[in-house]
Amino acid sequence: MKTILITGATSGIGEAIALRFARENYRLILCGRRNEKLKELSAKIETNYNTQTQVLNFDIRKNSEVVATFNSLPNDWKDIDILLNNAGLASGLSTIQEGDIEDWEKMIDTNIKGLLYITRIISPFMVKRGKGHIINIGSIAGKEVYLNGNVYCATKHAVDALNKAMRIDLLPYGIKVTQIAPGAVETEFSLVRFHGDPEKAAAVYKGYKPLCGDDIAETAYFVANLPEHVNINDIVIVPIAQASTTAWNKK
Repeated sequence: MKTILITGATSGIGEAIALRFARENYRLILCGRRNEKLKELSAKIETNYNTQTQVLNFDIRKNSEVVATFNSLPNDWKDIDILLNNAGLASGLSTIQEGDIEDWEKMIDTNIKGLLYITRIISPFMVKRGKGHIINIGSIAGKEVYLNGNVYCATKHAVDALNKAMRIDLLPYGIKVTQIAPGAVETEFSLVRFHGDPEKAAAVYKGYKPLCGDDIAETAYFVANLPEHVNINDIVIVPIAQASTTAWNKK
């Protein structure tokens, strides 16, 4: 039975991925900051699927918490087959000259540093075993920059670069590395970006059918279950109504 660790598992893409892999009897390590939601998801999975879970409640922005919480895992759970780096967010939508420093730091600490912290502690176990797969959830914003997206786009460009660097660094050890870069996905993403304003969040998804968490989960499952000699380096996945960050067909 394989083991997958998923960061940001409490909602949206992370939760959908957890449920998709649970259907196939993967053991799941569910990570996030909202402990009650993690427990609810764990209970749902163990009730409905023939598999096991571990819940790790920590703030990925704090390396000391990442290290201590990971080290608390039973030893037989530390040999992780798939690391799914999903934790990430957008906070605010302002120009550089009007940007909120707190928003910037939140995005940088979560989207870049958090991804690095968890990868740093897990990847040596993969190197030692000579196998494993790291799947990084990036964004189309890591390929193109859009109006007022400045710092968020910069963090996702960093994920794009880190994905390429990981692939090179881990190449000698037989470890797969994949980026999945979605366009518009209807999750809590816009609600978080607009600091909890439901009207602004809902407006983002009007006039077209966005992707949903299940679409990304199916993609993650696909890339994780290809033959051993096959690696998908990078996938950009968008709704049919979106060609780029700025080209849309909205009704």
